[in-house]
Amino acid sequence: MKTLFHRLQRIIPGVLCLGTMLIIACANPGSGPDGGPFDEEAPYIVGTKPRLGLTNSTTQKVQIIFNENVSVENATEKITISPPQIEMPNISYGGKKISVTLRDTLLPNTTYTIDFSDAIEDNNEGNPLGNFTYYFSTGDNIDTMEVAGHVLDAATLEPVKGMLVGLHSDTADTAFTKKPFERVGRTDATGRFSIKGVKPGSYRLYALNDQDNNYSFTQKGERLAFYDKIIVPTCFRDVRQDTLWRDTVTYDTILHVPYTHFLPDDVVLMAFMESGQARHLLKYEFPTPKQFTFYFTAPSAHKPELKGLNFDATNAFIENTSKGNDTLMYWLRDTLLMQRDTLTIAYTYETMDDSIQLPFLLTDTFDLVPRKKMAKIREEQQEAYEKWLKQKEKRNKKGDFSQETMPVEFLNIIGRRLSVISPIQNQPLEFEEPLTRLDTTAIHLKLKTSDTTFVDAPFQLRTHPYDIRKFEIVSEWRPGQSYEVHIDSAAIEGISGRHTNQFKFRFEVGTNENFGSVFFLLPDAPQNSVVQLLQDEKKIVAQVAIKDQRADFFYISPGTYYARLFDDRNQNGIWDTGEYAEQLQPEDTYYFHEEIGVRANWDVELTWKLSFLPRTQQKPEALRKAKKDSKKQTARERNLERERRRK
Repeated sequence: MKTLFHRLQRIIPGVLCLGTMLIIACANPGSGPDGGPFDEEAPYIVGTKPRLGLTNSTTQKVQIIFNENVSVENATEKITISPPQIEMPNISYGGKKISVTLRDTLLPNTTYTIDFSDAIEDNNEGNPLGNFTYYFSTGDNIDTMEVAGHVLDAATLEPVKGMLVGLHSDTADTAFTKKPFERVGRTDATGRFSIKGVKPGSYRLYALNDQDNNYSFTQKGERLAFYDKIIVPTCFRDVRQDTLWRDTVTYDTILHVPYTHFLPDDVVLMAFMESGQARHLLKYEFPTPKQFTFYFTAPSAHKPELKGLNFDATNAFIENTSKGNDTLMYWLRDTLLMQRDTLTIAYTYETMDDSIQLPFLLTDTFDLVPRKKMAKIREEQQEAYEKWLKQKEKRNKKGDFSQETMPVEFLNIIGRRLSVISPIQNQPLEFEEPLTRLDTTAIHLKLKTSDTTFVDAPFQLRTHPYDIRKFEIVSEWRPGQSYEVHIDSAAIEGISGRHTNQFKFRFEVGTNENFGSVFFLLPDAPQNSVVQLLQDEKKIVAQVAIKDQRADFFYISPGTYYARLFDDRNQNGIWDTGEYAEQLQPEDTYYFHEEIGVRANWDVELTWKLSFLPRTQQKPEALRKAKKDSKKQTARERNLERERRRK
């Protein structure tokens, strides 16, 4: 067993504000079940060329030498070099050495840091070295300050991995768009970043998804974040506790280790995409001769214009346009057009000039060819007819003349129909294609009476604002009552000429006993806040604006829910992103930190203080895309498992 003195010899020395203590665990070498315990020893550094912390350095190649063979995990993601390098450095490893060669010209009087994070591990068991940073200076002094924190997605509070975080000593707003970062770090899977080797002074802090690798915000489509306050790095002497282990299950000593504590270490940056993000044509699809769709990367106030070049496009289509004109569906009215192998169109749409970052109208010519042509569809229809004809002949031979005509293909009613709705819901009604005829007198809403008969009930058929295939049946619903919807045969006809068959479905309106309620008390919420009750990250069950520091949700179906709040500064009812040129941050978002269980005929009242937890800890684990670290078991964990099995 190694002594405590020998273990402490493995602590890597450093200078003030960059010292990194590496406490190395003790274990007997082995190979696991059951040739002895797994090796828990992390690799340690036996030398560097040039030496760690060298000043007035002129070398561009660094070598780090270890006591055993090592590997580097995800070098491009985990290793960050500061100042940022325009030309990609060469990073290589083999045996007991890691080499880094810088290709940019060294800057004078500058501290360079190569932050390996946790990328270095041994070859045998994958034991990580731990966070390690190599540093040197081309001047007389080593700059030793650090700035650390987290980057979260502004809308969802999801940690943002792999985002560049940088400092500017030029505190003017234009530095972010005109100059490359002076010092950089990169976020890990938890959104955590650390920028090292910082000079004393005042800084602005930014984060950037740097698509063009120029270390500045120059593209509209780049995700960004900016901190409102000036950063002034400081440090002080502090003490932390570290554990030395006697063996795989018993700790030896708890050390009180002095270290240098850097501030700020808890900055939270909120990352967002600006609303005017670059708009380009993403793709178009033409699956059948009946319908094609154009998709764009971003919304636009301009609705694209379509002109037929080998046909007359006047009144040739029924169009369905999304709210932001970023998805446009076209259904062909004319069956003669469907028979064409190719439709040639001139399509005028708004796109972005990437060189000047301004939108303009572009007219493109497209030859639209359906993936399945009309000839193939007719072939399939003929095959289906012949199959039915053979079946008819077999039935006739047996004396069965009940199906002498081929079944009609009806227009389908699709989508989800609710078997139980709340008194504040409506019943959805959706068709598979746009309608050319809708006889509302042939649609009936029936209310079940006490003697089990059904009588007509008044209703309205409300259209969806952005999908012409969707409707809602709206009425003054009576709690606890049963209803039926009757649709007469041929009451509704679609663009293909097909009509609906006779159709009927039943549903009920629940009572208070079928639902629960959720009431939030929000003592520190901004006045214009909006609270959303979520089934999952994407599905919003209900949304209310707070009133008198409360948010009340009624008629909630039993189940598990989550809650999100945003400060609706402009009171438009939706979350709004930020705008850097106007120094406008995105609207603040918060999550209730626990899941909410709703039971039938039960009220849940919760006090929600937005400041109860930092926003890095608010989002419930079940909603997180970045789950807790699920890396392979460490050698210590494997040894503990081995000990449990041996008992």
